[in-house]
Amino acid sequence: MRQEDIWDAEVAAEYDTPGTGMFAPEVVDPAVDRLAALAAGGRALEFAIGTGRIAVPLAARGVPVSGIELSRPMLERLRAKADEAAIPVVVGDMASATAPGEYTLVYLVFNTISNLLTQAEQVACFRNAARHLTPGGRFVIELEVPDLRRLPPGQPAVVFAAEPGYLGLDTFDVVNQHLVSHHFRFDESRRARLIRSPHRYIWPAEMDLMAQLAGLELESRHADWAGTPFTGESRSHVCVYRRPA
Repeated sequence: MRQEDIWDAEVAAEYDTPGTGMFAPEVVDPAVDRLAALAAGGRALEFAIGTGRIAVPLAARGVPVSGIELSRPMLERLRAKADEAAIPVVVGDMASATAPGEYTLVYLVFNTISNLLTQAEQVACFRNAARHLTPGGRFVIELEVPDLRRLPPGQPAVVFAAEPGYLGLDTFDVVNQHLVSHHFRFDESRRARLIRSPHRYIWPAEMDLMAQLAGLELESRHADWAGTPFTGESRSHVCVYRRPA
């Protein structure tokens, strides 16, 4: 499955859920608050900007935001909210595409780096971020911690959500650090609608090594955007890497 095949017009049309889910204020506002502070008065670049869930409110805070996005249908949804003059976007792969200028902040949210399915591509993404940063600039990544402790020996899948009308499960390939998320949506009929998305999960220590290869240093790691301490029980992390001044 190629990323451009997953993030197609059908998915883009259903992606935004204003006020709920990952678009809920309690999810968006802490991320925007933290990113605005980390931009430190400079320009920000979002890798995989999507429909502008974070970029639009961040730009509304007065931070000049640009983006890189592979999916044209997702970009079309963004363009209904902000034009090219307000939020310039380069169409391309976040591991290789280049946006004009330099930035004090490059950020990549909501597990999106795991959409790059090889370690080499993920390292290239770190290096691409470093190329865009001013000295002292920061690369911020939000990512889940691989939940392999829930995977019994010999069992290749775990259910991560079971709600009325929705069932989510992940299938794992632990040799290659791959997982596929399966999202089943159904009603009272006998048929369900399935959307699948492949990922390559990354351990925090592996991310730190990727950053080192790109010439970046770990500045902080927290469990969330609000700054909760990161522990062995944390389900996600927000990492801030810095290009040395």
